Amino acid sequence: MPTITPPFEQFAGKHVLITGGLGFIGANLARRLVALEANVLLLDSLIPEYGGNLFNVVDIRDQVRVNIADMRDEHGLRYLVQGQDYIFNLAGQVSHIDSMQNPYTDLEINARSQLSLLEACRHGNPDVSIIFASTRQFYGRAQYLPVDERHPIQPVDVNGINKLAGEWYHIVYHHAHGLKTVALRLTNTYGPRMRIKDARQTFIGWWLRLLVEGKPLTIYGDGLQVRDFNHVDDVVDAMLMAALSHAANGQIYNLGSDDPINLLNLAQLMIEICGTGRYEMLPFPEERKRIDIGDFYGDYRKIRSKLGWRPKVSLRAGLAQTIAYYQEHLPHYL
Repeated sequence: MPTITPPFEQFAGKHVLITGGLGFIGANLARRLVALEANVLLLDSLIPEYGGNLFNVVDIRDQVRVNIADMRDEHGLRYLVQGQDYIFNLAGQVSHIDSMQNPYTDLEINARSQLSLLEACRHGNPDVSIIFASTRQFYGRAQYLPVDERHPIQPVDVNGINKLAGEWYHIVYHHAHGLKTVALRLTNTYGPRMRIKDARQTFIGWWLRLLVEGKPLTIYGDGLQVRDFNHVDDVVDAMLMAALSHAANGQIYNLGSDDPINLLNLAQLMIEICGTGRYEMLPFPEERKRIDIGDFYGDYRKIRSKLGWRPKVSLRAGLAQTIAYYQEHLPHYL
């Protein structure tokens, strides 16, 4: 039987820090926590390449506190973690191409900075609950589908290696130091407030921009690669559930979807929803082909059985909402 999840109203009056709080997932999480009457502090470097955007919180700006700082600032972290009840640790470098071109920067952000946060909590706030946004990327090319948490780890790029290190720092600090940590391995998350300036972070964000601008979607290869997608509202639900579950401490959970789809069908669905658009098939660029993982979709039965989470937003409904958002707000994301 699934564990009964405590009500989200427990966040009322709690002090919550969101690292990467002005980014895509962080800003959507902040909005939910504000609605739940939590005291929310957003930490973001606002480095243009990493997705932070003040417009993401424009209508809740007077209901949150914002600290513009870098996760690599160890002294700042020691101050910011004090007094927090929950830390949603979403800050990271997520571009796979960038990690191959600038591996040391990726190492600093996705590994060393995570260690710095955990050390700050160990010494300054050992009772805080920490929810880490991990990734399915380091599973690499799937040996079987759907991919569960027992699947072999075989990263295909530097980003995967460093994100894995960041995840396991969190798990080790639970076992060795008693910190309350949990890791969620996210799949392709989409929704309003994504970074869509280019294709460095997520192809679906880039597709959304091309679609809204009336330009053709670019599909590499034959387009038959299968992926799974989670709407950001479902991801926020998973994070809140994990934060409130004592049984989740020290655990790793996959997220996933009930309706994986190949990229060709995804492009056709987006065009159908938008009512206009087209796509073009292109050969794989060599730098992308080397790190492409082929078909992938995750097995989320563990988090469903333990925490009661499952995705609620259908791909069609989520895409319709997201396309409408960028049709209205596109200039703020260019």
